[in-house]
Amino acid sequence: MAYKVFIDGQEGTTGLRIVERFKGRDDIELIKIDEDKRKDPEERKKLINSSDYTFLCLPDAAAVEAVALAENDNVKIIDASTAHRTESGWAYGLPELSKQHRENIASSKRTAVPGCYASGFNALMYPMVKSGICAPYQPVICHAISGYSGGGKKLIADYEDPARDKKFDSTRQYAMGKTHKHIKEMMAVSGLSYPPAFCPLTASFYNGMSVNIPLLIRTLNKQVTAKDVWEMMSEHYEGEYFVKVMPFGAEGMEEETALFSNKLADTNMLEIFVYGNDDHIMLTSRLDNLGKGASGAAVQCMNIMMGIDEKTGLI
Repeated sequence: MAYKVFIDGQEGTTGLRIVERFKGRDDIELIKIDEDKRKDPEERKKLINSSDYTFLCLPDAAAVEAVALAENDNVKIIDASTAHRTESGWAYGLPELSKQHRENIASSKRTAVPGCYASGFNALMYPMVKSGICAPYQPVICHAISGYSGGGKKLIADYEDPARDKKFDSTRQYAMGKTHKHIKEMMAVSGLSYPPAFCPLTASFYNGMSVNIPLLIRTLNKQVTAKDVWEMMSEHYEGEYFVKVMPFGAEGMEEETALFSNKLADTNMLEIFVYGNDDHIMLTSRLDNLGKGASGAAVQCMNIMMGIDEKTGLI
């Protein structure tokens, strides 16, 4: 049996990537909307309610509107927008965080796909708070760098313009007011009581991401070494396919003390690195902002909701 799948917002970056991940799957019948009806509420309503699964690859307001259009109780919705990530009744689509997260996805008709930065952040901080190594009130600073595809069509066009300004050859720091849309999700999922000081950057590579959290050992709730934290992370993610804790310290890096943010581009993988010294611990996660940070995570969640191997169609 083929499941009927509708992607509301198929022409966006995430929607197009989901379509790519469906290639070769005979269990998916993709329902497409006519180009001239992409913003027609009645046509969207018809396709949403005739689907088994609907992906929302839309701005937040449009995603909320799309959910309201769903009247068929059997339709399962997977939302890639920010709109429902902290909403009651929605499963949070990062199954590797815990057994309960995976069970919530499997049993839910509503799943919110995490934000790309938030996936990298929560993959690090959720185990740190859960284990008690970090208290909920732990002061947290997060520096992260992403490929420019995460900024949407306009930013992609700016970077790929043959006559682009030379400023786009350098890193681009933004969200200077510390009000990035992922912060609410970072707090809610990780268990932190206070917002992290989040410093995001984009750079002149298309896709890929690294998220970095430096911690002073003297500020931690438990006095541990970097090796202790690595062992905790390794135990927490033991047996997971898409989330891998790399060898401790420099042993897990491509070059001694060097990591590159785009190594996992076009995959659904997320790697965790732990390194440091007697005073500091550095936690780093690396993923594809369009993969585990968007389309890959969305497809993985759908697979779990279908009750099939969650690796289907993913690398």
